[in-house]
Amino acid sequence: MARPLRIEYPGAFYHVISRGNGGQAIYKSKRDREKFLDYLGKMVQRYAVRIHCYCMMTNHCHLLIETPEANLSKAIQWLNVSYAMYFNVKRARHGHLFQGRFKSILVDPDDYFKQLSRYIHLNPIRVNMVEAIGDYPWISYQAFIGKDETPEWLETDWLLKWFGNNRKAAQREYRKFVETIDVDKVENPSANIIGGYILGSREFVDWVKDTFLCSRKDDREIRGLRDLKTRETIADVVKRVAAYSDCPVGNVLGKGKKKNMARDMAIYIARETTAESVIELSRYFGGICGQAVTNRYNKVKALLATNRQLKEDAKQLINNG
Repeated sequence: MARPLRIEYPGAFYHVISRGNGGQAIYKSKRDREKFLDYLGKMVQRYAVRIHCYCMMTNHCHLLIETPEANLSKAIQWLNVSYAMYFNVKRARHGHLFQGRFKSILVDPDDYFKQLSRYIHLNPIRVNMVEAIGDYPWISYQAFIGKDETPEWLETDWLLKWFGNNRKAAQREYRKFVETIDVDKVENPSANIIGGYILGSREFVDWVKDTFLCSRKDDREIRGLRDLKTRETIADVVKRVAAYSDCPVGNVLGKGKKKNMARDMAIYIARETTAESVIELSRYFGGICGQAVTNRYNKVKALLATNRQLKEDAKQLINNG
């Protein structure tokens, strides 16, 4: 099994997602959820991490976490193993509770912290678990708006300071920020993830590459490492696809044609190999919407699973970058 890319350094922020094995529930009772919160508090004490947000769903959990001591893997592994042992002993069960290795996304807090906290907190609304986010108890949102007492281990000041220096006023502003937006219009921050691992500005992505990846040896077992090390531009991809497809660059960039495999392939390759977000890709390919970029990417990805020649073409285009 390929290993996920991990970049750890003091002061890093991450969006961590742990899912139940095979989609199974990881919480089956109120006591389970309370116990998980107990382990979160113990993790903070043991590893000196900072929990900025959490959201406990049914078969997965979201955490927005900061690591002053560059120890994300140790902290989350301890949390998941400890809780899984409790869960299994309580039910006299055996086997894995969580689905393989946890997923972590390295986050640029200056650009995405507020939006990511809102997206995490709105999860129960998005899947219709409750009608009002204030009614869901297993989420850090209640502490941010002053409805529930803040656990000692939950860091709320850092986020609230983005909304004002007066705590009460900041709580009101954050509540407005979360509750007055149409949930269906909240952009999923994952649409802007670079290389499947980094969520941040171009400057942040370049800093991560220069600091942690450029001198790192390639490892086929680590997903995303090679792509993130690449400094290719969208223009490079478009020129290469145009030459490979024996068509003008204008055909690759042009909108309107329903069947334009060169254009779709260029979007797919650019999403795979460049450090550009979906937003940047949508601008470059004529101002189409981000969803259109995602749809074309998914279309090509599905075709690669069944079309051997197309798969070989994609491989050649990626390897020749």
